[in-house]
Amino acid sequence: MLKLVRLPLLLHTPTSRASLTGLWTMAPPFKRRAAESTTIAGPTVAAAPRPQKKRRTSHQYKDSTKEIKYGIVLRKYYPPEMTNDRARDYNSGKIERPIEALKEAIRETKPERDEIPVNESVVHWFKCDTRTLDNKALHLASEKAKENRVPLICVYLVSPQDFEAHLTAPVRVDFILRNLQTLKDDLAELGIPLYVETVNKRRGLPSRLMELCDSWGARHVFCNMEYEVDELRREAAMVRSCLDRGISFNVVHDTCVVEPGKISTGAGGQMSVYSPWHRKWCAYLNQHPKELECHAPPTRNPSNTKTKYADLFTSQIPQAPASKNLSQEEKDRYRALWPAGEREALERLNRFLQERVRSYHETRNTPSANATSILSPHLAAGTISARTVVREARDAAPNKKLTDDRKQGHSMWIGEVAWRDFYKHVLCHWPYVCMNKPFKPEYSNIEWEYDLDQFERWTQGKTGFPIVDAAMRQVQHMAYMHNRCRMIVASFLAKDLLIDWRMGEKWFMEHLLDGDFASNNGGWGFSASCGVDPQPYFRIFNPLLQSEKFDPQGDYIRRWVPELADIKDSKGIHDPYNRGYEKVAKENGYPRPMVDHKTCRERALARYKQGIGRDTA
Repeated sequence: MLKLVRLPLLLHTPTSRASLTGLWTMAPPFKRRAAESTTIAGPTVAAAPRPQKKRRTSHQYKDSTKEIKYGIVLRKYYPPEMTNDRARDYNSGKIERPIEALKEAIRETKPERDEIPVNESVVHWFKCDTRTLDNKALHLASEKAKENRVPLICVYLVSPQDFEAHLTAPVRVDFILRNLQTLKDDLAELGIPLYVETVNKRRGLPSRLMELCDSWGARHVFCNMEYEVDELRREAAMVRSCLDRGISFNVVHDTCVVEPGKISTGAGGQMSVYSPWHRKWCAYLNQHPKELECHAPPTRNPSNTKTKYADLFTSQIPQAPASKNLSQEEKDRYRALWPAGEREALERLNRFLQERVRSYHETRNTPSANATSILSPHLAAGTISARTVVREARDAAPNKKLTDDRKQGHSMWIGEVAWRDFYKHVLCHWPYVCMNKPFKPEYSNIEWEYDLDQFERWTQGKTGFPIVDAAMRQVQHMAYMHNRCRMIVASFLAKDLLIDWRMGEKWFMEHLLDGDFASNNGGWGFSASCGVDPQPYFRIFNPLLQSEKFDPQGDYIRRWVPELADIKDSKGIHDPYNRGYEKVAKENGYPRPMVDHKTCRERALARYKQGIGRDTA
């Protein structure tokens, strides 16, 4: 079990362990989608010319009038939705994948970057990795600084435009800033400064980072890779532009347990079905146990660092951008619910492994039970690594190995963490899912509804379906939702209401603390049957049956729907208007069901069949 120490944080041993909540909350919801041709880096970091694969230049985009009108496509930052043919060009390799562009930049520049001498300091750029323990890029930066007897300087650049483009929830921005404060304090105890600055224009991030490196005399920068399209393209450009400026920009894999692309078919192709991918993922880690080894925290800086860089130690964490502000009541509530920092993440993990993981396979789908780890906010923020989580869960398991056994709590839980890896693997190899396209392009042809009144009732938890309303109200109070409930409410929106699933995907990102693009997109694609390895389109959750199965006593409903709290009947609470409790529901202002599920099911089946042009998924 993980042992916590006062300084510099965390483990005594070089290895560690894990717990999540579900395919969504594990890897959680989302970063906003990328443009195909977004020039995040700006002219100062343009990549050096290199041969380009042939690109189709005509008919790149479809009519996106509705997508723009309803906020699915943010034209301030991104182009319209691409055509299905263009998505298929990514599949066929006619268009270069951003992950390949970054790998190519790293490979081609390595000899020159390796020749750059260390100067006055080494820099680590924090992004979604706000921790000191088991942080690969931070560890490498610390080792480079130690070898050359120079200080390590850490930096985090706040980008209000990225928060806007990525639909980052205000509660998540607050959590990020609070994590930065705890991280700054922890690093200061090691004599390491963390400088945090707001850069108002997202295109200015790369040039500002290089300016800071120049001012600190740094010629080596380390950071961990992010797998969304904008970030991959930005860093591919930065590898080259930094080199032009005499800076070695080093981007490493750390976010996933297994680097995207390492798990493939026997013929070397990329896998798009989770179960066989997961079996190979387990086998790979069992065969390569070093992949789970813990990266040590950074070592203490030279004693003169606090004097030489005094202004960096006294710098303050900035306030949230005005568009992401919380009320004082919200700040107090969320800070009580969600303490920040990696100590909190590790303590949460330890408690889960000690108290609940053994029965996880039996209790994980019960939203009223305290059965999950609720680590997803920390995984999304990077206050704990997925590697640590898997390692610790494996070491706590009876057989000390990774398996796909769904009848054993440790294995079942690790499998949920693996979904997080899987969805990031999908981002890399099918990058158009970052661009408002479903994994299955033909599902773009489904005719969706855009009824804003119905959508509003869904967001407010006033649908008249108690399990749906309880889940939506949980988000309003906690900025969090149980994974089973995420699937229920997503299916209800996409199939009962036939509202474009991307509106729900967007709303989740704008309100959930654990927002992670890959997991959120994957979860919505699964529930709407448009994504990678989804449930078949003809599998449509009956909200009443889901309610009875996963909240049999109605405890979850009573907690979050006070209008129904006085209904003690475990049958009546799931459907008060049709099971004898109409008077109670009416008097307390609880609405009737807004739609008839049977009718909606038939409509959805017909609409899906018409859209995809066939009768099978």
